[in-house]
Amino acid sequence: MTRLLRSLAIACLALNGAGAQARDSVSAFPGLPQSEVQVVTASGTYRFQVWIAADDRSRERGLMFVRKLPPDAGMLFLFERPQFAAFWMKNTYLSLDLVFIRADGVVVNVAEHARPMTLDPIPSAAPVKAVLELLAGTSARIGLAAGSLILHPALTGASAQQKPRNMVLNNTR
Repeated sequence: MTRLLRSLAIACLALNGAGAQARDSVSAFPGLPQSEVQVVTASGTYRFQVWIAADDRSRERGLMFVRKLPPDAGMLFLFERPQFAAFWMKNTYLSLDLVFIRADGVVVNVAEHARPMTLDPIPSAAPVKAVLELLAGTSARIGLAAGSLILHPALTGASAQQKPRNMVLNNTR
């Protein structure tokens, strides 16, 4: 009987832990709209499901407190007009790649492997209309760099016909 009770207690603890993990994942954004972003690099076109942070409150929170992020997910921060932007990693447990994007969808700069839990500013190199946060290592894996193209309806100049300079597309993912 004691063994059975111990097993049940362990099972309950495991279920509670799974619930806490779910709260720490991207399911923590039920009120934010979702969208698809296409990233066009020299190695191909890659699709990501993103949460849209388009107001002060959602931009301020960002991916804070998230402990798990699928490799094909992220967050797209949208601004009303192009501006210089600087991000920090306060209360952010994951290392992220920050992709700074002009209004026409062209990537200005990428800050790879941003250090978690720091207030150090991570700035854009020029005025940007959007910032895409992806799991650290994604940029290197897909060849995402300055000059790459981000396709999303909020980026007015971006269209499926555009290709970044000096890029040849050879596959779609």
